[in-house]
Amino acid sequence: MRDKAPIVTVIDPEMGNLRSVCRAWECAGAQIRLAATPDGVEESAAVVFPGQGAIPHCMARLEKTGWAQTIREWIAQDRPFFGICLGLQTLFEHSEEGDTAGLGIFPGRVKRFRLGPEYKIPHMGWNAVRFRGSPPPLTDGIDLERDQFYFVHSYHVETAEQGLVWGETAYGYPFVSAIAHGNCYATQFHPEKSQAKGLQMYANFVKSL
Repeated sequence: MRDKAPIVTVIDPEMGNLRSVCRAWECAGAQIRLAATPDGVEESAAVVFPGQGAIPHCMARLEKTGWAQTIREWIAQDRPFFGICLGLQTLFEHSEEGDTAGLGIFPGRVKRFRLGPEYKIPHMGWNAVRFRGSPPPLTDGIDLERDQFYFVHSYHVETAEQGLVWGETAYGYPFVSAIAHGNCYATQFHPEKSQAKGLQMYANFVKSL
């Protein structure tokens, strides 16, 4: 039995209120360390990147604070990482939003939804996720046929690396809503806004540390 909660560093890009994210991870069994810079991150069991706002500003902050290179190295070392929303999109090579270069960890681009007038942008609200392959431990306790997750986004990832794709969601057309690569997970949806099933996913991640 674990003596104490694992330390999880939540990246603070200074772009929004992270209270709900931190509270959700605490409820999932983690000891939270909110950090604007990567100083001391080596003491952590995992890094969580809850990106918010616009990707040009976000990438500028990551580069300025040193988080950009730290995230690249952390994932290259296959250390536990969880990205949320913009924290998924920044992992790829390029985004149409502001014609911005991403971290380039994975091949792919971030594109704005191109949909007819019957679809509202941003895509906001509850939607199903079709998880691929045999269920990974992070989906333990989640009804893969019926549970839905909460989304708020205008851009989505496109990648030719199908082995990265952990989940897909349909909004006008199918898009990548979750990726998995070793100990790196990232979701376009917000588990912290997805009630019990989102907290279950976080708890499963913490349990794996």
